[in-house]
Amino acid sequence: MNRVLLGVRGMERPEQIEKVSSAIKKLEGVQSIQPADTGQLEVEYDPHILTVMDLIRVVREQGFLAGML
Repeated sequence: MNRVLLGVRGMERPEQIEKVSSAIKKLEGVQSIQPADTGQLEVEYDPHILTVMDLIRVVREQGFLAGML
């Protein structure tokens, strides 16, 4: 398993965090996801199934900008 810290611009309110977290959790290969700091999510994922770009793509589909920290 790999871990990545994603920075998500504009994700500050609890409902926004839940929206993005739920979308990421639905991906096959995601082991866990936790809010880190404001606007950040720590994601543990299987690198044989997903890439960081897959995770970022899902965040963008929810209407937020994201990048790896």
